[in-house]
Amino acid sequence: MERAHYEYLANQIFNAALEVHKNLGPGLLESVYEFSMVKELEIRGIDVACQIAIPLYYKGHNTGKGFFIDMLVEDEIIIEVKAVEHLLPVHEAQLLSYLRLTNKRLGFLINFNVVWLKEGFKRKVFNY
Repeated sequence: MERAHYEYLANQIFNAALEVHKNLGPGLLESVYEFSMVKELEIRGIDVACQIAIPLYYKGHNTGKGFFIDMLVEDEIIIEVKAVEHLLPVHEAQLLSYLRLTNKRLGFLINFNVVWLKEGFKRKVFNY
């Protein structure tokens, strides 16, 4: 995927998150924000899947364990949705691990439990 398309999608993701936050405000469950983000991105014509199961490998061996990505946009951009009082370093580390383990380049950590969405919107890159 070309960098310009990444930036287009990043802009669409931010605007979709703003729209969701404007309509719902803070204080709801993560699942509500996730559902709303999926719908908002679909309205914008963007391909998105949620709760994607990813098997976990260690040195080429399947551990029998796995993890779930909250949202995957255009099969390239990971979005982790939160509804917490404060984002913690472990939330950012989680997103970076997901990027590394899936070999994706761009991800967003979005905490909807804030007064101003820009306070809860974090962009993370891996090999970008």
